[in-house]
Amino acid sequence: MEHTHTKEHTHEQGGCDHEHSHGNMPVVLFFAGLAAYLAAFLIPEENLLRTLLYIFSMLSAGQHVIIEGFGDTVKDSLKQKKFLPNVHILMTLAALGASIIGDFDEGALLILIFAGAHFLEDYAEGKSKREITNLLKMNPTEARLIQKDGTTISVAVDTLKIGDTLQVLNGDQIPTDGVIVSGTSVVDESSINGESIPKEKSAGDFVFGSTINGNGSFTMEVTKDSQDTVFAKIIQLVKQSQNNMSKTATKIKLLEPKYVTAVLIIVPLFILTAPFILGWSWELSFYRGMVLLISASPCALAASAVPATLSGISNLAKRGVLFKGGSYLANLADIKAVAFDKTGTLTEGKPVVTDYYFHTENAQVEKDWIQILSSMEKTANHPLAAAILAKFPAGNDLSLEVSNEIGKGLTAEYAGQTFRVGKPELFENTPVIIERKKEQYALEGKTVVYFAENAEVVGLIAMMDVPNQQAEEVINYLKAQNIHTTMITGDAEKTGQAVGKLIGIDEVVGNVLPENKSQIIKEQQQQYGMTAMLGDGVNDAPALVAADIGFAMGDGTDIAIDVADAVLMKNDLKKFSYAHKVAKRLNKIVWQNIIFSMLIVAMLVILNLLGKMDIAIGVIAHEGSTLLVILNGLRLLLPVKE
Repeated sequence: MEHTHTKEHTHEQGGCDHEHSHGNMPVVLFFAGLAAYLAAFLIPEENLLRTLLYIFSMLSAGQHVIIEGFGDTVKDSLKQKKFLPNVHILMTLAALGASIIGDFDEGALLILIFAGAHFLEDYAEGKSKREITNLLKMNPTEARLIQKDGTTISVAVDTLKIGDTLQVLNGDQIPTDGVIVSGTSVVDESSINGESIPKEKSAGDFVFGSTINGNGSFTMEVTKDSQDTVFAKIIQLVKQSQNNMSKTATKIKLLEPKYVTAVLIIVPLFILTAPFILGWSWELSFYRGMVLLISASPCALAASAVPATLSGISNLAKRGVLFKGGSYLANLADIKAVAFDKTGTLTEGKPVVTDYYFHTENAQVEKDWIQILSSMEKTANHPLAAAILAKFPAGNDLSLEVSNEIGKGLTAEYAGQTFRVGKPELFENTPVIIERKKEQYALEGKTVVYFAENAEVVGLIAMMDVPNQQAEEVINYLKAQNIHTTMITGDAEKTGQAVGKLIGIDEVVGNVLPENKSQIIKEQQQQYGMTAMLGDGVNDAPALVAADIGFAMGDGTDIAIDVADAVLMKNDLKKFSYAHKVAKRLNKIVWQNIIFSMLIVAMLVILNLLGKMDIAIGVIAHEGSTLLVILNGLRLLLPVKE
């Protein structure tokens, strides 16, 4: 099986892709054919009007079946230079055979059942054509260009040249890739690298287009053309992947060309050899041959997958898992590897305080320091400050004059003492025990800040974007299913390894750029087989498209949801393992239906050879087996044990 999937609706048959835009007309013709069949059925006796109504029913309801049957068979056979029939041509010939022997009602019924199942499949699959308009909206369109006289004007981003100087104000979307010339700020780069903690930037640091500037302002020099930015490459990768993907064949599609070819060979041989082997007349041989063709028409087979798949999709939708096509759910049972984005998928997406230490044995002193710390952090607008305040809520407000300098941390005066909070690199006078704890926490992938009194470090706080509650349970389930798990993150390797260790994931790949995520997915596909991807950010979009089945987190970005094949609402990871259980059950039921359908066909063929089968028995067997197959599929509406 080829481990690829599409961003467009296609039918894969005999290894070829067939795009069909059925539009509204075939649906109208189908219902016109259905109405004609019902009208003919109500006429009590055989007459010309009844026959004409059945013929109209066949031609009207089966218009697209006939066209795709003969048209696609010819087109695909010429393209591949070998005979590649599809099930449409078999159904067309079966209806024609029924008509030749005078059973127009059976021919019309065969066409109606198959055409109805075909439209139902179209509905289940959907077009699933991915739109990237939301991604394009996120692409910056304007920039503040600094002119030679020092004034600024607003210009289109695509007019910028390498070497231009731009002004970026607080809260701005950075217009393009470049380097900071002057000024300092904090930049949220999660849309590009997936890192949950904004980065401090100052002169000489690189910034990326589409990322969000924080409270500071700066001037920057353009270093790349707009079409060469990291964000532009993400858009380009998504477009390329959408254009190059083809849907993985479902079980029925894999069986289809072989089954049809076999029937088309067997029926003529049966008609030609029966008079010699069984002593039948040519008239009886032809009649039995037509009955054989009708018996071999896979009505139940056509209904084996679609109702079951729709039931599974409905079951999941009620539980917050939305699939954009039936084939994605059908193929989920066959995945051999799952890749996860870290931030916002396996983790909460925001840092929390995991450890802290204050260098004193006096409980009151520690309490006072914590109160000063929280009062200082209350003035800061930074995710780390939010994490510290969540751990140490500010109590009685202290009257502090707090200085917040980007790159230097927070400084405040209180009771004649100077207090400071910042990165460890900013401090020199650090006790050995605090230095050791800092090194320990850093190895665990945690972000550490120091708290100092009069230039002497007296405490530290360690923070980390911790795994969400469901992550470990889902990883354990996947490992029990012998499915390889990988975390892909733009964060540092140590940070990724720390989270991976907590949840027991098999493999961690850190320091990954957005354009490399899809390449890692392709490597996983080559090494393990069919691969799923779960992510929530713009930077995950190419990987979601490249994966055989892409899952977006419901609280993620619009583009991730747009290009994914399924969406986990409410960011509930446990719904992914539930979806896998439903897919496995779907796989089991579909195979039950296929085997049952083939047994019915075999039974009818044997009865036909023994002369114990006629059209009436064929109709009862077809309708009965089809009904049983549909009812079996509807079992997927029931909840699967979690």
